[in-house]
Formats: sequence, C-alpha cells, structure tokens
Amino acid sequence: MAVEHPLAGAPGDQTRIHNIGYRHYDGPRLGRSYATRSLYSQSLRGAYGLGRSIKSKVLPMLLFVVMCVPAAIMVAVAVATKAKDLPVDYTRYAIIMQAVISLYVASQAPQSVSRDLRFKTVPLYFSRPIETADYVRAKFAALASAMFILTAAPLIVLYVGALLAKLDFADQTEGFGQGLVSVALLSLLFAGIGLVIASVTPRRGFGIAAVIAVLTISYGAVSTLQAIADAQNSSAAIPWIGLFSPVTLIDGVQSAFLGAKSAFPGEVGPSSGQGVVYVLVLLGLIAASYGLLMRRYRKVGL
Repeated sequence: MAVEHPLAGAPGDQTRIHNIGYRHYDGPRLGRSYATRSLYSQSLRGAYGLGRSIKSKVLPMLLFVVMCVPAAIMVAVAVATKAKDLPVDYTRYAIIMQAVISLYVASQAPQSVSRDLRFKTVPLYFSRPIETADYVRAKFAALASAMFILTAAPLIVLYVGALLAKLDFADQTEGFGQGLVSVALLSLLFAGIGLVIASVTPRRGFGIAAVIAVLTISYGAVSTLQAIADAQNSSAAIPWIGLFSPVTLIDGVQSAFLGAKSAFPGEVGPSSGQGVVYVLVLLGLIAASYGLLMRRYRKVGL
C-alpha cells in the first residue's frame, strides 16, 4: 500500500512523499526466447479474437466458418452422389476463396501491429529483452500461422470427407499434401504483404482499406490484362502477366510444380522455366516483406 510521509514546511504546504511499495524482483528471468514465444502466442490468439472481447471474435470466426462451410457442402455432395472425385481440387480451393482470405488478412494484419503503433508501445517491447528481429519474426509468424489455420482447415474437411466417401487414398493424400504446400506459401506471402502495409499507418481503418485495395486491385488488373491477352491470341503473355498479383503468383507456382490446374484464361499456366521465375519472385516478395518490416521497426523503436 502507498504510504504518505508529510514533509515539514511552510503552513499550507501539501508536499508529500509517496512510498508505492516497489520491490526488487528476485524471481526467474526467462529471457528473450520466452518473451518472443509469448508475443507470438498472444498475437496468434489475437488473430482469432481469443482473450479479447466478443466483438473482436465475430469477424475472424465468421470468416473461418465461411471458409469451411463450402468444403463441408462439397463433401456432403460427393458422399450423397457417390462421386469418384471431389468437385474441387485441393490446390484450387484457396484460389476460389481468395476474396475471403484477402478480407481476413486485411482485418487481422492491422490488428496485429496498428495498436502498437497507435499507442506508441513498440519502444517498450525493445527496451528489454526483445529486439527488433524478435518482434518482427513473432508478428510475421503469428499472422502466417493464423492464415495457415484458416486456409488448411477446409482442406482437412475435404480430405476427411474424401476418405469417408472411400475415394482413392493415394490420390487424395497426394492432392492434400500439394494443397498444404500451396496454402503455406500463400500464408507467408499474404502475411508479409499485409503486415508491411499495416505497419505504415497506426490507424486500423486505413490499414484495412489499404490491404484490401492492394490485393483486390492487383488481382482485378492482372485478371483483366490476362483476359485481354487471351482475346487477342497472345497466350504467351498470360503467364508473365500473372507475376504481378499475389493470388495469380500462387496460382502459377502451384500449376507449374504442384500439378494444379491453372485458373488463368484458357488454363495457360506457366511452363517449368517460367515456374522457376514464379518461385524466385514469390520467395523474393516474402524476403522483401520481412526486410521492409525490419527497417520499419528499427526506425519506430528508436
């Protein structure tokens, strides 16, 4: 409890010394790695509103349900009709649901970093023992993990349903594995882009609008240009145009190396050589996102 000690002085002097009971901490100091893991786990929980108000849980949980319900319906149809294959390939599902995925990253990337910027708490993280790289890695890994959960859950629903429908085990397992690789790459790319954009502004609303604009406009522009190239019989240009949108970039990588059917006009996906370029661009964007976040938070932490 606080103890007041009045000081002698002139009449009417209200000067006081307050002993607020600070004591030296002699307990265990778990260090930098523990602090980083704690930041990761809390950020991951926050991406689904866990540990926060009910209002914060509504949108991420709703988007999670929206991602999984179509998969459950597809499974039910496959079982009821005794189909020999699922209506949608595992690698195709995330491309179909890319609008939901974009909305999720647009809502959760600013939630992950904007409040720290708005309330100027980032320098407190860096005071001890967390360093800039720890903060960036924890936030990046947390959002990428949250997105992987979002995108992998419906694939699990499809896989379990396919096995219950007694579809070919080897084919379904191979497709499921390819789908997991695809959504893992998508999660890393979208998390990096979302966090870079969100870290520019402390205002969450601006961050949401900016992420949606970047992902939506780039996909719409690339799809339009690909359609024009297809209409003008310039099919050779279609794969190269796909390099300029995150969604089409993932589509090109999985169609080149994961046996997926391309969503490009006329199903003109990249060749193996072009696929190498896609992979290099994809890895370069992920690395560039991490590097930009490091530069950003080195400045913020000063």
